[in-house]
Amino acid sequence: MVNAKGLNLFYESVENRHECCGLRKVKPLQKALAGLDAWVTGLRRDQWASRTNIQKIEIDAANGGIIKFNPIADWTQEQLDEYVNAHNVPRHALYANGFTSIGCLPCTRATKPGENARAGRWWWEQEGQKECGLHVRSTSLKASRERIIEIAANVKQEAVA
Repeated sequence: MVNAKGLNLFYESVENRHECCGLRKVKPLQKALAGLDAWVTGLRRDQWASRTNIQKIEIDAANGGIIKFNPIADWTQEQLDEYVNAHNVPRHALYANGFTSIGCLPCTRATKPGENARAGRWWWEQEGQKECGLHVRSTSLKASRERIIEIAANVKQEAVA
């Protein structure tokens, strides 16, 4: 990819950026999740317009139909900050330097006061959906209750064995 399009190909077009994210982020995650029944994320509905409909439990079709838990989906930034402070949860060192959404080095900058928390991601692109591909729209629990029950039964069997 770099040989064909250059080291900074992602600045050239959204398509190039998606290709870069696909190779450097999405495929490694898919490999890591292969064979698992579920994974947990820190996604929140208030982070970005494309995340407003995130459910707490979803089926992640992009990763083999595994369960995707988003336990803080309905939390606000204020609730998250309160929890972090109350429970002494360590913050990433970059957060204190204005990196309110951390991605790849060349695709992330510190946000400025008053900016949306994700304004530092792909700042050179025009407005629109700014996702890397790790969190594509999943199917909600309501639509996939059977799959949740199936996976829960498998987990129970493995725990007994």
